[in-house]
Amino acid sequence: MPLSETTKPKRMLASIHDVGPRFIDAVDLLAERLTQRLGGPHFALLVVPDHWGTAPIAADRSFHRRLREWHAQGAELFVHGWYHRDDLSHGGRAAFKARHMTAGEGEFLGLDHATALARMRAGKVLIEDIIGAAVTGFVAPAWLYGPGARSALAEVGFALAEDHLRVWSPRDGAVLARGPVVTWASRSRGRIASSRAFALLARHALAPAQVVRVAVHPGDAQVPSLLASIDKTLARLMRDRIAGRYRDLLHE
Repeated sequence: MPLSETTKPKRMLASIHDVGPRFIDAVDLLAERLTQRLGGPHFALLVVPDHWGTAPIAADRSFHRRLREWHAQGAELFVHGWYHRDDLSHGGRAAFKARHMTAGEGEFLGLDHATALARMRAGKVLIEDIIGAAVTGFVAPAWLYGPGARSALAEVGFALAEDHLRVWSPRDGAVLARGPVVTWASRSRGRIASSRAFALLARHALAPAQVVRVAVHPGDAQVPSLLASIDKTLARLMRDRIAGRYRDLLHE
């Protein structure tokens, strides 16, 4: 018999973005930090198959071993685009998103259906072959999906997908969690300050939420004030919740 809404444990879903050989030292630091704060490797790793076309994982046996170790320890793996780079020009709302919500990294914002489908499938096959198990899902770089990406998602067989405001099942469109993801930005002093301010607000405003999502990026590891903000946010939001996994959402 399923638990009622009032008896479900409140959950923290944490993730490390942009996982690949290019940022391995920063990912290691963040993984260690999250493990300490969450009581174990209860986080998702968002893996980029070839970051900006300069860091392919396909033949990197050392990185393969790391992925298998993380997976064996309990971390979830997601496909996180292919290149994590947006080479297209955009118009309308997409142009605004490409200009203000990311620094040229919204790879799946303007892809047509066929290209999005091919990259999703290739990423899924590659990572699943490395770890010998199914990935948990797909997250587009910068959480930005265009019509082509959204229509392709359902064909690939991913169990989960997420954007800034929700987690959903591409198979049937069911929304499994709602609410803004708490994340940080390190590209400029202004973005550092604004992301710290948002985290301060979020760790109080989101405290009552059933599911809270926190996402960190390799750039955060180079900014002490962001690391401090991440620590404070996790400490506050973990007072009355458990560190969960995205796949838990499929069984509630």
